[in-house]
Amino acid sequence: MERRIFGIESEYGVTCVSPNGQRRLSPDEVARYMFRRVVAWGRSSNVFLENGSRLYLDVGSHPEYATPECDSVYDVVTHDKAGERILEQLLQNAEVRLREEGIDGRLYLFKNNTDSAGNSYGSHENYCTIRNEEISNYDQVLIPFFVSRQIFSGAGKVLQTARGATYCISQRAEHIWEGISSATTRSRPIINTRDEPHADADKYKRLHVIVGDSNMNEYSSFLKIGSASLILRMLEERTVVMGDMTLENPIRAIREISQDFSCRRKVRLANGRELSALDIQSEFLEKAIKFSERRDLSPEEKQSLAMWEHCLNGLRDDPLSLNRECDWVAKYHLLERYRRKYSLGLSDPKIALLDLQYHDVDRSRGLFYMLQEANLVERICSDEDIIHAVENPPQTTRAKLRGEFIKRAKEKNRDYTVDWVHLKLNDQAQRTVLCKDPFSASDERVEKLIENL
Repeated sequence: MERRIFGIESEYGVTCVSPNGQRRLSPDEVARYMFRRVVAWGRSSNVFLENGSRLYLDVGSHPEYATPECDSVYDVVTHDKAGERILEQLLQNAEVRLREEGIDGRLYLFKNNTDSAGNSYGSHENYCTIRNEEISNYDQVLIPFFVSRQIFSGAGKVLQTARGATYCISQRAEHIWEGISSATTRSRPIINTRDEPHADADKYKRLHVIVGDSNMNEYSSFLKIGSASLILRMLEERTVVMGDMTLENPIRAIREISQDFSCRRKVRLANGRELSALDIQSEFLEKAIKFSERRDLSPEEKQSLAMWEHCLNGLRDDPLSLNRECDWVAKYHLLERYRRKYSLGLSDPKIALLDLQYHDVDRSRGLFYMLQEANLVERICSDEDIIHAVENPPQTTRAKLRGEFIKRAKEKNRDYTVDWVHLKLNDQAQRTVLCKDPFSASDERVEKLIENL
């Protein structure tokens, strides 16, 4: 596919802390305060917004933001960042209500993947792919790719073990238990195979990847989506012979790679070869470069390829040199500077707190945003585009139809129901439009539905 639909679903961790440092409200109570305004918007804690996105409370009181359908990597990264801004505003509104009710506590919202109790929550990527390509046939290529790409897309984590604390590249690596499965929370696979295309099922499938970390860094986020899309295009066109890099044990491999930030540790393939994550990614990159010499790539694909090559070269020279591009490297340097300054061990609670504060979405106190404000990390998205995406859908996909319908129905104070494919007016006629094409930003049926509001 030369044009693809992308989506990112990000779950967030929440907590409330009193002035003495004790937890004041449970995560469930914090989420209820945050979502009061959401319930007012749509009489539910599960709503679609005017920018085409979905906002809801997931299992375990985790706010989740699903971007609208985007047909460019830039747009999906921008809309993922817009989700942070939307939730940041909900958090600030909830804090005002807490003070009005005499509750003394600060609310925190973290875009990460694990909490202090060892629970994990996800960042899921969605890629539209053509139906006549069976996703399960891709697993020999995709699983090694997703297992090894953490070297540039990992968010970093201090892992507490029986042998002490250790710094890991990926937050999700310790919580993945299968390669492919139709479950998400129980077995936590790398790729989820549940067949929910949210589109014309005769034409499209949705590749649902749940192995990734939530990225604060826009560069990492862009690269993980862009490189995966390039791999998919090569698989779909069937013109590239991909080498057999099937892993002997993908689950063991993902953990071993995560626990070695030299990126040199070798993992065993099913054919007996031993390769490092850097070796595996380099083989994929080499195939992509050769593919680019025979095919016309879009500007975004060329950008992804250049970023991919830049990161692998940096990782080969010195993995800890990519502090501007990679979350796990930026966080590592923050923690190490603090540890050395105060002579702390990696298992010190203050280090665990810093680890968490890196992911605070409040731009006035989150450590990542302090780095960004100081121009110490790479930017991809403009602040103007992020602000625009808070209220406006992408203009080239089905999300435009959904966003426009929601906006007009609200203006007319009309009762409605929407999901990814349906737009429905809850009137006597129960008029409903089924939008099966995620690539279509115009539809006469939707225009008529809006005209009749």
